[in-house]
Amino acid sequence: MSQLNSALWLMDTIRKYGRITLAEISRRWLDSPVSEGRPLPRRSFHNYRMAAEKLFNVTIDCDTSTYEYYIREDRDSGSKVGDWLLNSSAINSVLSDAREVSSRILFEDVPSAREYLHQVVDALKADRQIKFSYHSYSRFEPTPGVVIEPYFLKIFRQRWYVTGRNIRDRAVKTYALDRMSDVTLLDTQFHLPDNFNAEVFCSNSFGVIFNNTKVVEVTLRADDRQSKYLRALPLHATQKEIVNNGFSLFKYELRLTPDFVSEILSLGPRVTVIAPEELKVMVKTQLLETLRNYE
Repeated sequence: MSQLNSALWLMDTIRKYGRITLAEISRRWLDSPVSEGRPLPRRSFHNYRMAAEKLFNVTIDCDTSTYEYYIREDRDSGSKVGDWLLNSSAINSVLSDAREVSSRILFEDVPSAREYLHQVVDALKADRQIKFSYHSYSRFEPTPGVVIEPYFLKIFRQRWYVTGRNIRDRAVKTYALDRMSDVTLLDTQFHLPDNFNAEVFCSNSFGVIFNNTKVVEVTLRADDRQSKYLRALPLHATQKEIVNNGFSLFKYELRLTPDFVSEILSLGPRVTVIAPEELKVMVKTQLLETLRNYE
């Protein structure tokens, strides 16, 4: 079993129990699939402990009065990738004990992660260009020989996307991994633009369409029922809510993109665009075009 999986298991176990001794960790290790039936040596435990600390940006301390290990989250910032991995590990751990009811647990398929995700990750780690053929939905035939400098990966709507600088077009573009083929990791290295930050780059965009349009304040009105859903699962990190009697106003700082228009339309009549006028027009246009299909 890889050190990553072992570190994930250790972090999840300590987080789950709060405070736990090494003896108890070792016992639960043997009962888990990650052990593959082998005991947990003390040296391995400390290796996994250090790996978990680095991955999740935490400190795993030992209370010398009780010999219990616990998580002290005292660093400046957490790791979103680490949190995502931990959540995935926790789900896998639960499902591994649920084989007898596997036919009653349904999943969404994520085809884009199967074939080329590891190659793109390798390119990110080494800052190397990748070359591939790309079959856009807007073209009849795939476009061969696309070369990009990959900047970051993002998962959206159960699909993986890579965003990077297209060498030929000299522009930053986004590609869906499940529409790529013949992916090759090139020897050519590149340097990220100075001070580039993927999170900042995406901060005012919804979905995977990134453009240079101005950031505007968006106001949506949602009825009381839909407000509960938006409150529980915000549309965007910039979401702010103003509660009223029977409805709420939700405000966002966003660039207007087709992805965001599609998201608003998916919410149905319980959500109305209040501002800006440009977004109202975009939504109305899509609604009218849809209605024409039923005339």
